Amino acid sequence: MARSSPRLDAPLGRGTPLSRGTTRSRPTSRDRFGRFTEWVARAMGTPVFLLMLTLFCVAWILWNTLTPDHLRFDDAALGFTALTLMLSLQASYAAPLILLAQNRQDDRDRVQIEQDRQRAERNLADTEYLAREIVALRMSLEERNTQLVTRDVLRHELKALLAELESDEEKPSGEKPSRGTTS
Repeated sequence: MARSSPRLDAPLGRGTPLSRGTTRSRPTSRDRFGRFTEWVARAMGTPVFLLMLTLFCVAWILWNTLTPDHLRFDDAALGFTALTLMLSLQASYAAPLILLAQNRQDDRDRVQIEQDRQRAERNLADTEYLAREIVALRMSLEERNTQLVTRDVLRHELKALLAELESDEEKPSGEKPSRGTTS
């Protein structure tokens, strides 16, 4: 007996078909981590982050210098060792995360550059094809130039035909039958 939906006691693999014929695509942990690194890089590059970090450091220093000794947790005499350690830890994590985000951006830029290059090659090929077609049309027009009827030639011919018709009407009817009548 075949089921139309996946088993509940078995994990879904990549591309496991669901009941409606679609596949479930879960983002990989690498992609999820990459998006996280980009978020960190974007957040750390904002004025709001710098302002918040500055306010945090100022609050830390004020707390550990102005409060009574029993409430202080970082000694100013030792150079705010805990604050220095926290800022160093934050910097040691921030730098690699920012580099990972830059590497992802470089990969995206590389793909975009390749797509732009392929598009430019197609445009160049299309342009060259159209140029060849235009040259072929010009050459065929030059070959048929003697057969080509321009507006001036057509106008001249029509005036000549009109003059001939007017002269036919002025002549007596017995001399020459007019065009368009049957005898």
